Amino acid sequence: MATTTMTRNRRGRDRFAGPVVMGFLYVFLTIFALASAFPFYYMLVTATYRTVDILRIPPPIWFGSALMQNYNQLLEQGSLPYFWTSVYNSVAIASVHTVAVLFFCSLAGYGFAKFRFPGRDGMFTFLLATLMVPGALGLIPSFIVMRALHWIETWYPLIVPGMANAFGIFWMRQYIESAIPNEMMDAARIDGAKEFRIFWAIILPVIAPALGALAILTFMGKWNEFQFPLLILKDQMTYTLPVALSTLRSLRGTEIGVQILGSSIAIVPILTVFVSASRQFMSGLTAGAVK
Repeated sequence: MATTTMTRNRRGRDRFAGPVVMGFLYVFLTIFALASAFPFYYMLVTATYRTVDILRIPPPIWFGSALMQNYNQLLEQGSLPYFWTSVYNSVAIASVHTVAVLFFCSLAGYGFAKFRFPGRDGMFTFLLATLMVPGALGLIPSFIVMRALHWIETWYPLIVPGMANAFGIFWMRQYIESAIPNEMMDAARIDGAKEFRIFWAIILPVIAPALGALAILTFMGKWNEFQFPLLILKDQMTYTLPVALSTLRSLRGTEIGVQILGSSIAIVPILTVFVSASRQFMSGLTAGAVK
């Protein structure tokens, strides 16, 4: 009888403790989410103020009235006359490069995962070893090669190198190896499908989560790339957005609000890509844990 009473009391405490713990968890996550989002909110706020208002104590925490003034100065001849051209350049370069990476990396990953050929393991090991080489070491050799190809002042150095990069091939190879059964490919071959038809019509739809995750990572990396475009591009009409925004700091008298407004505009494409592919991104990252 005493044991039954203790069991009932324990169950009652568990029923009460469950909602309380979940309540505290939701409160903690809400506070953490607000704290994480505050820098983005404050960036938007400061984009609507002039420097004298941004630097005052206490700082402003609500939107001001200098947004159009900052925007007009951003587009002035003395500040950044080709701002929207640089936005277009970055969108075009990042988009074309991302599509090329998805195609070539998935094709190479498919080959490494599902085909047996002499030297396959050695090639893949060498490919992984290149991930250990710092990217800064390749700047000068890459520049020399691009100059020899007469690609300086063009988009080719920003698109062509890295279309079949080590990380993308490794990522797709691991996913395809675990997600695509050999029986699926054998059935397609029995039906008369050629190898590229199998890849295009069967493999690509199945690996959509991995493609979505790779697309976000690739687009963000290319969008934020600064050092190599700064080395390759000299004409303002060919600047990418990070290079164009960096020129604002070298112009005397440029308002802080103008610089922050340009940076705020720069994050819109990244947020758009992430939101549109967030489901595939999370599915791709968690696929290994589910399988």
